[in-house]
Amino acid sequence: MKEFLKTTASALNIAEWQVENSVQLMKEGATIPFIARYRKEKTGELTDIELFEIQKLYEKYLALEDRKKAIIKSLYEQEILNNELQNKILSAITMAEVEDIYLPYKPKRKTRAVKARERGLEPLAKMIMSENVNNLEYSTVKFLSKDVKTIDEALAGARDIIAEWVSEYGWVRNRIRQQFEKYASITSKVAKDKEEEGIKYSSWFDWSENAMKAPSHRVLAFFRGENEGVLKIKISPDKERAVDMICSRVIKKDNECSYQKELAVADSVGRLIFPSLETEIRNIIKERADESSIKLFGENLQQLLLAPPLYNKNILAIDPGFRTGCKIVCLDHNGKLLHNDTIYPHPPQNQTAMAVKKINNLVDSYNIDAIAIGNGTAGRETERLIQMMSFKKEVLAISVNEDGASVYSASAAAREEFPEYDITVRGAVSIGRRLIDPLAELVKIDPKSIGVGQYQHDVNQKLLKERLKSTVELCVNKVGVDLNTASKELLTYISGLGPKLAQQIVEFRNDNGDFLNRTQLIKIPGLGKKAMEQAAGFLRIKNGDNILDSTSVHPESYHVVEKIASSKGLNVEDIIGDSKIREKISPKDFTDKDTGEITIRDILRELEKPEGIQERNSVSLSSMRISAVSVTLNQE
Repeated sequence: MKEFLKTTASALNIAEWQVENSVQLMKEGATIPFIARYRKEKTGELTDIELFEIQKLYEKYLALEDRKKAIIKSLYEQEILNNELQNKILSAITMAEVEDIYLPYKPKRKTRAVKARERGLEPLAKMIMSENVNNLEYSTVKFLSKDVKTIDEALAGARDIIAEWVSEYGWVRNRIRQQFEKYASITSKVAKDKEEEGIKYSSWFDWSENAMKAPSHRVLAFFRGENEGVLKIKISPDKERAVDMICSRVIKKDNECSYQKELAVADSVGRLIFPSLETEIRNIIKERADESSIKLFGENLQQLLLAPPLYNKNILAIDPGFRTGCKIVCLDHNGKLLHNDTIYPHPPQNQTAMAVKKINNLVDSYNIDAIAIGNGTAGRETERLIQMMSFKKEVLAISVNEDGASVYSASAAAREEFPEYDITVRGAVSIGRRLIDPLAELVKIDPKSIGVGQYQHDVNQKLLKERLKSTVELCVNKVGVDLNTASKELLTYISGLGPKLAQQIVEFRNDNGDFLNRTQLIKIPGLGKKAMEQAAGFLRIKNGDNILDSTSVHPESYHVVEKIASSKGLNVEDIIGDSKIREKISPKDFTDKDTGEITIRDILRELEKPEGIQERNSVSLSSMRISAVSVTLNQE
């Protein structure tokens, strides 16, 4: 554990105590959003990104420790474990190092070396390795048998054994691994007769570059082309250089044995070492490409989720189409479905005049403030139609990314919410609600379906799912949710909850009415003290019993706020929204054994905000240049 703390602290450029405290909090069941927001003293104000890195490195450390235990158990069962070997394994700091140590003792399949040993050629291999044989041909004759009929056959078997020995030397694997990491080229060639089929990969029909420096998108394209049978990918450093490096260490003389050793080394490099380390380096560059791409996907998803909501506006949403028409829905400012219809302004019907008339009537009838237009099929044509129209009032029109709308419309959540409507209506509702509140709507959809990157299907799907899920969690908890209006899907991502507790909260709310305070959460079946601690600060209640329940101040710190207000002779309500409060208060005057200055400063910043303020910038019509006769379209 000490080595983990040291290497992790060095990698992230933070102190060891920060790593240790963060890991301890995670082991105690604290979520990253909770740690990042409410345990800043313990972590030294580490960000959620740094905490995720610590979590990822800790999981790798645990996997390494588990592998060490498995190897030690295997060696013990083989009755070859000793203190020196055990200590060597325990002190290893990378998975590659552990596997290199274990390799000579790893149970082997029927290799060429194993077969040569079974034919009694290991003593000959040892003689050759010693280079102390004056007449190799004469010495080899004694190893001939019914299974080994010629001298050449005997020498070949001995070389197979030597080749395996060389491939298992830790220093050999380490040095050639370094050559792979520094000098290996990744070479891409077109497979035979695949030129026409793989035309989209034509840029890489004859390509070579340093493997470790290849950009992630190209690495993913290489492997995708290989998986499709279009490209042949090879990763290797210079073979002659590797052979010379090993020979300079293992060959001491210049005789017949030396020549046999050189042949065995060349065979070992080409047949055993290079293929093994190529697999290893492939995994490394693929993992790096995955991590780089997944990081980008996470950032793209975060931008979508935290896009400014369009509060308090009635929406007309259009899911465009050609043959089947454009589905229209009208939503009130809370996203409630008021009306649905279909227009056919595009080919083959071309009922443009009727479509324009219907849109104008709906805008007037439902007092529409903004039009959301899906950016899929017929999206641009529908945008042009809206651009040509004029309205009696100012109307904002925005092209909305509709990726995943069809996935939502066919989901159980959509069927539960709109059982009487078909998928086309549900899809249009999803498009409109994305304009009202992107976060609340997009959490209903599998993050992979939202369209956050070009290479989603090429990366490690488990890591992608974990990263996108954690991104959604961070976004939801960054903003916080209204406990009395949040959907089950939104509540699922709140720190400490999950699907089951989210469902319990919704059912409790339906049966008992709105929550009046956060303490009522303890009445939820299955929601214990730990879940309460993790979730409470991210669940907001407007117009409840306690004004602090509408803020991100955690209930564990309410006594601090009360103390601050009391020190000024005021009530808590009097200091909410006080923009000068930080100037009036010295944080150190209110610290105690559980609450440090960092937390006090966070509380003071929160108290400056008006009650119920959202942590995203809302979009207002007045902030945009729009005209009653001209509709603005903001392209994605």
